[in-house]
Amino acid sequence: MKRLITAGLLLLLSFSASAERLKDIVSVSGVRSNQLVGYGLVVGLDGSGDKTSFTSQTFRNLLNNFGVAIPPNVDPKSKNIAAVAIHASLPPFAKPGQAIDVTVSALGDAKSLRGGSLLMSPLKGADGQIYVMAQGNLVVSGFGVQGNDGSKLSLNVPSVGRIPNGGTVERSVPNAFNQGDSLVINLNNPDFTTARRVSEQINSMLGPQMASAMDASSIRVRAPRDPSQRVSFLSILENLEVQPAREAAKVVINSRTGTIIIGQNVRVSPVAITHGGLTVSITEDLDVDQPDPLSEGQTVITPRTGIQVDEASGHMFEFQPGTSLQDLVEAVNQVGAAPGDLMAILEALKQAGALKAELVVI
Repeated sequence: MKRLITAGLLLLLSFSASAERLKDIVSVSGVRSNQLVGYGLVVGLDGSGDKTSFTSQTFRNLLNNFGVAIPPNVDPKSKNIAAVAIHASLPPFAKPGQAIDVTVSALGDAKSLRGGSLLMSPLKGADGQIYVMAQGNLVVSGFGVQGNDGSKLSLNVPSVGRIPNGGTVERSVPNAFNQGDSLVINLNNPDFTTARRVSEQINSMLGPQMASAMDASSIRVRAPRDPSQRVSFLSILENLEVQPAREAAKVVINSRTGTIIIGQNVRVSPVAITHGGLTVSITEDLDVDQPDPLSEGQTVITPRTGIQVDEASGHMFEFQPGTSLQDLVEAVNQVGAAPGDLMAILEALKQAGALKAELVVI
């Protein structure tokens, strides 16, 4: 009896370890962040600003707003200011008065934004409305130094900085969270099996016909209309645990970096592979030909080319039915294949129909 209880606990723990909360695999439709962008001036730089025409124009407009008139024929060039682009992400349900972080990037030829301060700048959304006002002192992780002879040294990127809590929300973004008799949750990784399991788990825990899968990504869930009840309902919903479906078999190859990612569900059908190496060595030598004594000849330098071909002994290994990822990796490592060779082997397996996975080259 004790053995049966122990086995049952182990089975329950193994299921719980593989299950995931809905909070980690889904998002609620309509609950999203919004991108904001703006333009402004950073002042107080230690001679590391830019000298572009639009920076001078912006600086002139700024002074005009404060009643300082600059003659039209005077170019207010200053090495202590820089024109910058400002961007931020407005979180969902952000309310006026709350603070968010903003990122500031140099637009012109400013060498560094270290020590600068951003003047009040509006951030707009895609609809052209102002949602955030940004201002504050920049935090720049990078730095750069330059000598008179042109030598320079830089660490990280000194032309980009952040202002923690530097943006104040001025307008909230409306959403449809509290509208209608239902809400829609979207899987982060669309999958028909996972969508079915999510709807079945919700129905088994909260009642029949509470959820229905619309497609491989979306599940519609009946929800109360009262806002406070809907928040409590979603709190319960996002903590439900569901066992996601096994991922599709994929092999991803990055041809630029030589990175190869092989999914755990990749299988190889019976096939034999041979791997051999071919080394071609080409050497260039110079021979000096001396003329015979008293022949009135000239010394001639003759190039001599040597070509040597070495073919290493080939290796052959065979995959049995149901070969797994571990078997594939171990077999390839035994022959000492480089990443480029492994790419060629995987492509050949796919062409032969032996690789039971999708081959993605990026």
